[in-house]
Amino acid sequence: MNTRILLTLFTGFIVLTACAAPAATPPTPTPILVIPAVSPTVPFVPLTPSAVVATSDGVTAIPALTSTLQPNTTNVCADPQATALIDSLKTAMLNSDGQLLASLVSPTSGMDVRYFRYGTVVNYDQEHAKFLFETTFELDWGAEPGSGAARVGSFHDVVAPKLVESFNQSYTLHCNELKHGGASYDVMWPYPKDFYSIYFPGTQANGNMDWHTWVVGIEYVNNKPYIYGLTQFFWEP
Repeated sequence: MNTRILLTLFTGFIVLTACAAPAATPPTPTPILVIPAVSPTVPFVPLTPSAVVATSDGVTAIPALTSTLQPNTTNVCADPQATALIDSLKTAMLNSDGQLLASLVSPTSGMDVRYFRYGTVVNYDQEHAKFLFETTFELDWGAEPGSGAARVGSFHDVVAPKLVESFNQSYTLHCNELKHGGASYDVMWPYPKDFYSIYFPGTQANGNMDWHTWVVGIEYVNNKPYIYGLTQFFWEP
């Protein structure tokens, strides 16, 4: 009797011990590297522009860009490809067409963009240019003339509207001439390469002080013109 009770108790102890025994610790899971999908809404860091030199009058100048390309023999002022390039830029801006804009950007130099003549210079390559109408990445483009307030925003919110406004006005094209209205500063193109001015003379109602010029820098790669620079000029107080 006692033997049977002890055996029963011993068996119960074994069962309880087995139930109370901790489960084996699971192995540490192998980390999984998740690479986010590329999206045009993902902010990107713009490429670093060429070395910038501040001149004595405060105007930021860009040194000449070096290139290993063969010298171009095409006369940009007589080349219908050049004016067609500007027409394509107009189409890209009016339709917010990033793919078209990217195809116009120089594959060797990228495209330097300045919202203010003395402001931040941002260089976009063709890959970044595809998303300029979609990305929300904000930049400090420089200080507003007069107020000195920082102009901050994306290309789509800051630069694009001004280009669209210019293309929707009665403008004239001027090859290798920086056409402009009255200005309180020396209006100059800081690059030694070809360009076209997109010039709006302003209105008489405003004393023509609302003149506006966008300058499009054009260079040739394999005998085809591309945009290497975009800068606007306007009357400043």
